[in-house]
Amino acid sequence: MKLGPLHQHDTGRLRAHLQRVPDPRSRRGRWYPLVGLLLICACAVVSGARTITEVTEWGQRATTTVLEQLGIRRHLPGHRRAPSHATLTRFLAALDGDVRDTVIGAYLAERDHHTVGSGSAPRPAIAVDGKALSGSAHRTRRHRHLLSAVTHAPTITLTQREVGAKTNETAVFRPLLEPLDLAGPVVTFDALHSVKDQVRWLVQEKKAHCIAVIKGNQPTASAQVKALP
Repeated sequence: MKLGPLHQHDTGRLRAHLQRVPDPRSRRGRWYPLVGLLLICACAVVSGARTITEVTEWGQRATTTVLEQLGIRRHLPGHRRAPSHATLTRFLAALDGDVRDTVIGAYLAERDHHTVGSGSAPRPAIAVDGKALSGSAHRTRRHRHLLSAVTHAPTITLTQREVGAKTNETAVFRPLLEPLDLAGPVVTFDALHSVKDQVRWLVQEKKAHCIAVIKGNQPTASAQVKALP
């Protein structure tokens, strides 16, 4: 919604990106196409669905025309039937979340592509930050922690990766930004990522501009910054 109406030719580009998601299901007994299931989930979420039950209800209310446009095949009686709650639950549980995030982020980045102009026009900016995923904690599991790359205006998540319990945000920083075209935008991040190798990689390999925060716990770098004009 932040990027404006989704026209039919844009839906075609979204399909092309979603086709890159590997299908985790066995070929035997596979009825619903992977892209069709993903498009049902996408349409339901854009319409306000926040749980699998709400996604299922959206699909059950969808008209035959909508299901046809989303790629749902006809069943034997000739009618198109939306997937059940159990089908969606099994499908989403088996899906590779990182790959899904990557392809959706690539689609959003393509739609939000900026051309860096000359003169006083501001450069597009991308913020990198980590947050706990709301609602992901259970009795035996802590909140899932995500590192995300988000555009400043409009605010759109271009890519995100889960930070595992046995790693940290610094280790996920480079894999997170690797798929993005950063030539031109300004990348902002907190002091945790102000590491020499990370900044050098951004500037020399990704051709990005960046704003790095230096704190007192980095005495050498802090002294060098203070000595600058």
